[in-house]
Amino acid sequence: MRSRIVALAGTALVAAALFQAPPAGAATPAALPSAARTWSDPGPYEVQVDIEAITTFYRPKNLTGRHPVVIWGNGTFAVPGAYTLLLRHWASHGFIVAASNSTQSNPGLSMRYGIDELTARDTDPGSLYYQHVDLANIASAGHSQGGAGAINAAIDPRVDTVVAIQPGPLADPDQMDEPTFYLAGQYDVIVFPFLVRAFYNDSDHVPAVYGELRGATHFTTALDGGGFRGPTTAWLRAFLMNDPTAKSAFTGPCTYCSDTTTWSDWHRNPKAQSLPTT
Repeated sequence: MRSRIVALAGTALVAAALFQAPPAGAATPAALPSAARTWSDPGPYEVQVDIEAITTFYRPKNLTGRHPVVIWGNGTFAVPGAYTLLLRHWASHGFIVAASNSTQSNPGLSMRYGIDELTARDTDPGSLYYQHVDLANIASAGHSQGGAGAINAAIDPRVDTVVAIQPGPLADPDQMDEPTFYLAGQYDVIVFPFLVRAFYNDSDHVPAVYGELRGATHFTTALDGGGFRGPTTAWLRAFLMNDPTAKSAFTGPCTYCSDTTTWSDWHRNPKAQSLPTT
């Protein structure tokens, strides 16, 4: 395992089969947006938040069909409430978000617990989640220490894709095999962009995308996700919901690839460039 031990100043608050049609009963993108849609807009679902001992669940209030899952890891000493508007936003787009309550999410174990819990509830006739969890489409996501946790949680074969926002250094992409979206902030002085770029460079065995958000600091992600909210929503809808408009942001000509207003740097590795557009 390749190690990365980099001192961080301060604390952080915070493959083609994946583009196949959703399984029968899976939630489909409600009112698919036009090409002009901005992914930072709220989705069509009313949101319910359930705070429990180990995990906080953000979900559509009325569960219909099967909803894809996002497991979430917090930054150092942060809790899901530090990102509540971002997690609510994803839930408004039809995802069930299982956010670990741990303030130390680097190992990814508390994040993976969310999958275990939702698996049990999906098979429990007495649970409101009964037969409403799309366990075939799961993403791991997180910020800072939780971004590293998202990479580490992806060793779980149930995870299908990764969203690593300004990830801390204690993770090893060589241990995972899922398409990954690495996000850095142009003005992040806690997790410098070159550190995130190193993760991307080390992910040549999987489809990987690197986006450096123009003007972003390490705390841009706090509360509502800032400029990360729209791109991460598009990625989740593309990989977990088979949303064709969201796919076009990352595949083929790639909407984001030439968007220098949003991105100060952007890269797709050869495997990401080869992902199908439909």
